[in-house]
Amino acid sequence: MRLLPVFVLLAVTIATVANAEPRYWRAEGWTTDFSKTEIDLTEIMSGGPSRDEIPPIDNPKFVAVKQSHLLGREPVISVAVGTDVRAYPLSVLIWHEIVNDTIGGVPVAVTYCPLCDSAIVFDRTIDERVLRFGTTGKLRYSDLVMWDDATESWWQQFLGRAIVGDYLGKELKVLPSRVESFARFKSKNPNGRVLVPRNENRRAYGSNPYVGYDQAGWPFLYRGEVPEGVFPLARVVRVGNAAWALDLLRSRKSIDIGEGIIIAWTFGQASALSNHTIADGEEVGNVTVTQSGKDVIYDVPFLFAFHAFFPEAPIYVNCEPGSHKPKPPVVCFK
Repeated sequence: MRLLPVFVLLAVTIATVANAEPRYWRAEGWTTDFSKTEIDLTEIMSGGPSRDEIPPIDNPKFVAVKQSHLLGREPVISVAVGTDVRAYPLSVLIWHEIVNDTIGGVPVAVTYCPLCDSAIVFDRTIDERVLRFGTTGKLRYSDLVMWDDATESWWQQFLGRAIVGDYLGKELKVLPSRVESFARFKSKNPNGRVLVPRNENRRAYGSNPYVGYDQAGWPFLYRGEVPEGVFPLARVVRVGNAAWALDLLRSRKSIDIGEGIIIAWTFGQASALSNHTIADGEEVGNVTVTQSGKDVIYDVPFLFAFHAFFPEAPIYVNCEPGSHKPKPPVVCFK
Protein backbone atom coordinates (compact mmCIF):
# COMPACT_ATOMS: atom_id res chain seq x y z
CA MET A 1 0.00 0.00 0.00
CA ARG A 2 0.99 3.61 -0.48
CA LEU A 3 1.62 5.01 3.00
CA LEU A 4 1.77 8.76 3.54
CA PRO A 5 4.46 8.85 6.27
CA VAL A 6 6.95 7.86 3.57
CA PHE A 7 5.24 9.20 0.48
CA VAL A 8 7.73 11.99 -0.13
CA LEU A 9 10.62 9.51 -0.05
CA LEU A 10 8.70 7.14 -2.30
CA ALA A 11 7.93 9.92 -4.73
CA VAL A 12 11.59 10.78 -5.13
CA THR A 13 12.70 7.16 -5.37
CA ILE A 14 10.01 5.96 -7.73
CA ALA A 15 10.17 9.02 -9.95
CA THR A 16 13.88 8.32 -10.38
CA VAL A 17 13.60 4.64 -11.24
CA ALA A 18 10.17 4.37 -12.86
CA ASN A 19 10.41 3.68 -16.56
CA ALA A 20 7.50 4.23 -18.93
CA GLU A 21 8.78 2.00 -21.71
CA PRO A 22 6.45 -0.87 -22.70
CA ARG A 23 9.32 -3.37 -22.67
CA TYR A 24 9.53 -2.98 -18.89
CA TRP A 25 5.79 -3.38 -18.52
CA ARG A 26 5.78 -6.50 -20.70
CA ALA A 27 8.34 -7.96 -18.34
CA GLU A 28 5.66 -7.63 -15.66
CA GLY A 29 3.48 -9.99 -17.71
CA TRP A 30 1.17 -7.53 -19.43
CA THR A 31 -0.31 -8.57 -22.77
CA THR A 32 -1.58 -5.03 -23.40
CA ASP A 33 -1.06 -3.65 -26.91
CA PHE A 34 1.04 -0.64 -25.95
CA SER A 35 1.26 0.51 -29.58
CA LYS A 36 -2.35 1.66 -29.20
CA THR A 37 -2.26 4.78 -27.07
CA GLU A 38 -3.60 8.33 -27.07
CA ILE A 39 -1.24 9.66 -24.42
CA ASP A 40 2.46 10.16 -23.86
CA LEU A 41 3.38 6.94 -22.06
CA THR A 42 5.95 8.81 -19.96
CA GLU A 43 2.97 10.30 -18.10
CA ILE A 44 2.33 6.87 -16.55
CA MET A 45 4.32 6.11 -13.41
CA SER A 46 4.56 3.24 -10.98
CA GLY A 47 2.66 3.96 -7.79
CA GLY A 48 4.59 1.26 -5.92
CA PRO A 49 2.25 -1.77 -5.86
CA SER A 50 2.18 -4.27 -8.71
CA ARG A 51 -0.89 -5.44 -10.63
CA ASP A 52 -3.83 -6.01 -8.26
CA GLU A 53 -1.56 -5.76 -5.23
CA ILE A 54 -4.21 -3.28 -4.22
CA PRO A 55 -6.81 -6.03 -4.68
CA PRO A 56 -10.20 -5.21 -6.19
CA ILE A 57 -13.25 -6.82 -4.61
CA ASP A 58 -14.88 -9.26 -7.01
CA ASN A 59 -17.44 -11.00 -4.80
CA PRO A 60 -18.70 -8.27 -2.50
CA LYS A 61 -20.43 -9.10 0.75
CA PHE A 62 -23.20 -6.93 2.18
CA VAL A 63 -25.16 -6.57 5.39
CA ALA A 64 -28.44 -4.83 6.08
CA VAL A 65 -28.01 -1.18 6.96
CA LYS A 66 -29.24 -1.78 10.52
CA GLN A 67 -26.48 -4.39 11.00
CA SER A 68 -23.67 -2.07 9.94
CA HIS A 69 -21.22 -0.85 12.57
CA LEU A 70 -20.30 2.30 10.66
CA LEU A 71 -20.46 5.58 12.56
CA GLY A 72 -22.66 8.43 11.40
CA ARG A 73 -20.07 10.73 9.78
CA GLU A 74 -18.20 7.98 7.93
CA PRO A 75 -18.25 8.52 4.15
CA VAL A 76 -19.85 5.98 1.82
CA ILE A 77 -20.42 5.85 -1.92
CA SER A 78 -24.15 5.34 -2.32
CA VAL A 79 -25.57 3.86 -5.53
CA ALA A 80 -29.16 3.05 -6.47
CA VAL A 81 -30.32 1.11 -9.51
CA GLY A 82 -34.08 0.81 -9.27
CA THR A 83 -34.93 -0.42 -5.79
CA ASP A 84 -31.47 -1.93 -5.25
CA VAL A 85 -29.62 0.58 -3.05
CA ARG A 86 -26.11 -0.04 -1.74
CA ALA A 87 -23.43 1.77 0.25
CA TYR A 88 -19.70 1.24 -0.25
CA PRO A 89 -17.75 2.64 2.71
CA LEU A 90 -14.57 4.52 1.87
CA SER A 91 -13.08 2.75 4.90
CA VAL A 92 -13.16 -0.38 2.69
CA LEU A 93 -12.61 1.23 -0.73
CA ILE A 94 -9.48 3.04 0.46
CA TRP A 95 -7.81 -0.40 0.67
CA HIS A 96 -9.25 -1.88 -2.54
CA GLU A 97 -10.08 1.04 -4.88
CA ILE A 98 -12.39 -1.04 -7.12
CA VAL A 99 -15.47 -3.17 -6.42
CA ASN A 100 -16.81 -5.26 -9.30
CA ASP A 101 -20.48 -5.71 -8.49
CA THR A 102 -23.95 -6.01 -10.00
CA ILE A 103 -26.66 -3.62 -8.80
CA GLY A 104 -30.25 -4.01 -9.93
CA GLY A 105 -29.03 -6.30 -12.70
CA VAL A 106 -26.45 -3.77 -13.96
CA PRO A 107 -22.77 -4.81 -13.81
CA VAL A 108 -20.90 -1.93 -12.17
CA ALA A 109 -17.42 -0.93 -11.12
CA VAL A 110 -17.45 1.20 -7.98
CA THR A 111 -14.12 3.04 -7.97
CA TYR A 112 -12.27 5.28 -5.56
CA CYS A 113 -8.88 6.87 -6.10
CA PRO A 114 -7.65 8.12 -2.70
CA LEU A 115 -4.84 10.16 -4.26
CA CYS A 116 -7.40 12.20 -6.22
CA ASP A 117 -10.29 11.71 -3.76
CA SER A 118 -12.31 10.75 -6.82
CA ALA A 119 -15.28 8.38 -6.40
CA ILE A 120 -16.94 7.30 -9.66
CA VAL A 121 -19.31 4.44 -10.49
CA PHE A 122 -19.28 2.92 -13.99
CA ASP A 123 -21.36 0.45 -15.93
CA ARG A 124 -18.66 -2.12 -16.71
CA THR A 125 -20.20 -3.32 -19.95
CA ILE A 126 -18.42 -2.48 -23.22
CA ASP A 127 -19.67 -3.72 -26.61
CA GLU A 128 -22.09 -6.07 -24.79
CA ARG A 129 -19.19 -7.63 -22.88
CA VAL A 130 -19.05 -7.44 -19.08
CA LEU A 131 -15.56 -6.57 -17.91
CA ARG A 132 -13.78 -7.17 -14.63
CA PHE A 133 -11.56 -4.28 -13.59
CA GLY A 134 -8.40 -4.35 -11.52
CA THR A 135 -5.64 -1.98 -10.46
CA THR A 136 -2.51 -1.76 -12.62
CA GLY A 137 -0.39 -0.30 -9.81
CA LYS A 138 0.25 2.63 -12.15
CA LEU A 139 -0.72 6.27 -11.88
CA ARG A 140 -1.23 9.06 -14.38
CA TYR A 141 -1.53 12.55 -12.93
CA SER A 142 -1.65 10.75 -9.57
CA ASP A 143 -4.88 9.05 -10.65
CA LEU A 144 -5.61 5.32 -10.62
CA VAL A 145 -5.01 3.48 -13.90
CA MET A 146 -7.31 0.46 -14.12
CA TRP A 147 -7.12 -2.60 -16.40
CA ASP A 148 -9.75 -4.91 -17.83
CA ASP A 149 -9.66 -8.70 -17.96
CA ALA A 150 -10.69 -8.98 -21.63
CA THR A 151 -7.87 -7.14 -23.42
CA GLU A 152 -5.72 -5.84 -20.53
CA SER A 153 -6.35 -2.35 -21.84
CA TRP A 154 -5.50 0.42 -19.38
CA TRP A 155 -8.24 2.81 -18.29
CA GLN A 156 -8.08 6.23 -16.63
CA GLN A 157 -10.30 6.15 -13.56
CA PHE A 158 -10.93 9.91 -13.57
CA LEU A 159 -12.30 9.75 -17.11
CA GLY A 160 -13.61 6.19 -17.39
CA ARG A 161 -11.71 6.04 -20.67
CA ALA A 162 -9.34 3.49 -22.17
CA ILE A 163 -6.04 5.26 -22.79
CA VAL A 164 -3.88 2.28 -23.83
CA GLY A 165 -4.70 -1.03 -25.56
CA ASP A 166 -7.34 -2.62 -27.75
CA TYR A 167 -10.20 -0.69 -26.17
CA LEU A 168 -8.43 2.62 -26.87
CA GLY A 169 -10.88 5.52 -26.83
CA LYS A 170 -13.77 3.51 -25.41
CA GLU A 171 -15.59 5.22 -22.55
CA LEU A 172 -17.51 3.60 -19.71
CA LYS A 173 -20.97 4.89 -18.89
CA VAL A 174 -20.98 6.79 -15.60
CA LEU A 175 -23.83 6.07 -13.20
CA PRO A 176 -25.23 8.57 -10.68
CA SER A 177 -23.80 8.13 -7.20
CA ARG A 178 -23.13 10.15 -4.06
CA VAL A 179 -20.40 10.28 -1.49
CA GLU A 180 -22.35 10.95 1.66
CA SER A 181 -22.26 10.23 5.36
CA PHE A 182 -23.49 6.87 6.54
CA ALA A 183 -26.06 8.67 8.70
CA ARG A 184 -27.62 10.28 5.61
CA PHE A 185 -27.59 7.00 3.72
CA LYS A 186 -29.18 5.15 6.62
CA SER A 187 -31.92 7.74 7.14
CA LYS A 188 -32.93 7.66 3.47
CA ASN A 189 -32.44 3.95 2.86
CA PRO A 190 -33.52 1.87 5.88
CA ASN A 191 -33.67 -1.19 3.63
CA GLY A 192 -30.33 -0.50 1.95
CA ARG A 193 -27.30 -2.76 2.09
CA VAL A 194 -23.75 -1.94 3.12
CA LEU A 195 -20.51 -3.46 1.84
CA VAL A 196 -18.42 -5.24 4.48
CA PRO A 197 -15.04 -7.02 4.18
CA ARG A 198 -15.13 -10.77 3.72
CA ASN A 199 -12.07 -10.98 5.94
CA GLU A 200 -11.94 -8.18 8.52
CA ASN A 201 -8.31 -9.01 9.29
CA ARG A 202 -7.08 -8.65 5.70
CA ARG A 203 -6.60 -4.88 6.02
CA ALA A 204 -6.79 -2.27 8.77
CA TYR A 205 -10.34 -1.37 7.78
CA GLY A 206 -11.54 1.86 9.33
CA SER A 207 -8.06 3.35 9.34
CA ASN A 208 -6.55 5.70 6.78
CA PRO A 209 -3.15 4.77 5.29
CA TYR A 210 -2.83 8.29 3.84
CA VAL A 211 -2.91 10.25 7.10
CA GLY A 212 -2.84 13.98 6.50
CA TYR A 213 -2.87 13.65 2.72
CA ASP A 214 -5.56 16.26 2.10
CA GLN A 215 -3.44 18.79 4.00
CA ALA A 216 -0.20 17.82 2.25
CA GLY A 217 1.61 20.44 0.23
CA TRP A 218 1.67 18.51 -3.03
CA PRO A 219 -0.04 15.45 -4.56
CA PHE A 220 1.75 12.10 -4.60
CA LEU A 221 3.78 11.56 -7.79
CA TYR A 222 2.10 14.47 -9.56
CA ARG A 223 4.34 16.22 -12.08
CA GLY A 224 1.78 18.56 -13.62
CA GLU A 225 1.10 22.20 -12.91
CA VAL A 226 -1.59 23.88 -10.82
CA PRO A 227 -3.19 27.28 -11.45
CA GLU A 228 -1.65 30.21 -9.59
CA GLY A 229 -3.06 31.08 -6.19
CA VAL A 230 -4.96 27.87 -5.42
CA PHE A 231 -4.23 24.93 -3.11
CA PRO A 232 -3.66 21.73 -5.15
CA LEU A 233 -5.48 19.52 -2.64
CA ALA A 234 -8.49 21.77 -2.22
CA ARG A 235 -11.67 19.91 -3.10
CA VAL A 236 -13.90 20.95 -5.98
CA VAL A 237 -17.33 19.84 -7.15
CA ARG A 238 -17.00 18.62 -10.72
CA VAL A 239 -20.12 18.78 -12.86
CA GLY A 240 -19.40 18.08 -16.51
CA ASN A 241 -16.34 20.03 -17.61
CA ALA A 242 -16.49 22.69 -14.92
CA ALA A 243 -15.76 22.79 -11.19
CA TRP A 244 -16.83 24.80 -8.18
CA ALA A 245 -14.58 25.10 -5.13
CA LEU A 246 -15.96 23.23 -2.12
CA ASP A 247 -15.10 26.23 0.08
CA LEU A 248 -17.28 28.40 -2.16
CA LEU A 249 -20.15 25.94 -1.83
CA ARG A 250 -19.73 25.67 1.93
CA SER A 251 -19.98 29.44 2.28
CA ARG A 252 -23.14 29.65 0.15
CA LYS A 253 -24.74 26.29 1.01
CA SER A 254 -26.48 26.20 -2.38
CA ILE A 255 -25.49 27.28 -5.91
CA ASP A 256 -27.67 27.34 -9.03
CA ILE A 257 -25.28 26.64 -11.92
CA GLY A 258 -27.94 26.97 -14.63
CA GLU A 259 -30.49 24.77 -16.38
CA GLY A 260 -32.05 24.09 -13.01
CA ILE A 261 -28.98 22.27 -11.69
CA ILE A 262 -28.47 22.91 -7.98
CA ILE A 263 -25.30 22.10 -6.06
CA ALA A 264 -25.98 21.92 -2.31
CA TRP A 265 -23.88 21.38 0.82
CA THR A 266 -24.81 20.23 4.31
CA PHE A 267 -22.77 19.51 7.41
CA GLY A 268 -21.95 16.01 8.65
CA GLN A 269 -19.40 14.02 6.63
CA ALA A 270 -15.81 13.15 7.61
CA SER A 271 -12.84 13.30 5.29
CA ALA A 272 -11.42 9.83 4.59
CA LEU A 273 -7.93 11.27 4.16
CA SER A 274 -7.13 13.44 7.18
CA ASN A 275 -7.03 11.49 10.45
CA HIS A 276 -5.77 7.99 11.19
CA THR A 277 -9.32 6.89 12.05
CA ILE A 278 -11.64 7.71 9.17
CA ALA A 279 -14.66 8.22 11.42
CA ASP A 280 -12.74 11.05 13.15
CA GLY A 281 -11.80 12.80 9.93
CA GLU A 282 -12.03 16.53 9.41
CA GLU A 283 -15.41 17.89 8.36
CA VAL A 284 -15.95 18.11 4.59
CA GLY A 285 -19.74 17.94 4.49
CA ASN A 286 -22.21 16.32 2.12
CA VAL A 287 -22.62 17.47 -1.47
CA THR A 288 -25.59 16.82 -3.72
CA VAL A 289 -26.16 17.87 -7.32
CA THR A 290 -29.72 17.66 -8.58
CA GLN A 291 -31.88 18.78 -11.47
CA SER A 292 -35.64 18.77 -10.97
CA GLY A 293 -35.11 16.59 -7.91
CA LYS A 294 -33.09 13.94 -9.75
CA ASP A 295 -29.41 13.23 -9.17
CA VAL A 296 -26.95 14.70 -11.66
CA ILE A 297 -23.61 12.95 -12.17
CA TYR A 298 -20.85 14.70 -10.24
CA ASP A 299 -17.66 14.09 -8.29
CA VAL A 300 -15.77 15.89 -5.49
CA PRO A 301 -12.09 15.39 -6.36
CA PHE A 302 -9.01 17.41 -5.54
CA LEU A 303 -8.48 20.55 -7.60
CA PHE A 304 -5.16 19.41 -9.08
CA ALA A 305 -6.76 16.29 -10.57
CA PHE A 306 -9.61 18.17 -12.18
CA HIS A 307 -7.18 20.67 -13.67
CA ALA A 308 -4.84 17.93 -14.90
CA PHE A 309 -7.56 16.31 -16.98
CA PHE A 310 -9.43 19.50 -17.90
CA PRO A 311 -6.68 22.15 -18.05
CA GLU A 312 -8.80 24.78 -19.85
CA ALA A 313 -11.98 24.19 -17.85
CA PRO A 314 -13.18 26.87 -15.40
CA ILE A 315 -12.72 26.46 -11.66
CA TYR A 316 -15.09 28.81 -9.83
CA VAL A 317 -13.88 30.18 -6.50
CA ASN A 318 -15.03 32.67 -3.88
CA CYS A 319 -13.35 36.07 -4.23
CA GLU A 320 -13.50 38.62 -1.44
CA PRO A 321 -14.16 42.25 -2.45
CA GLY A 322 -10.89 43.97 -3.24
CA SER A 323 -8.96 40.70 -3.36
CA HIS A 324 -6.48 39.87 -6.12
CA LYS A 325 -8.35 38.75 -9.23
CA PRO A 326 -7.37 35.18 -10.18
CA LYS A 327 -6.14 34.19 -13.61
CA PRO A 328 -8.03 31.77 -15.86
CA PRO A 329 -8.94 29.00 -15.61
CA VAL A 330 -9.67 30.10 -12.03
CA VAL A 331 -12.72 32.37 -12.09
CA CYS A 332 -14.45 34.48 -9.41
CA PHE A 333 -17.98 33.21 -8.90
CA LYS A 334 -20.57 35.96 -8.74
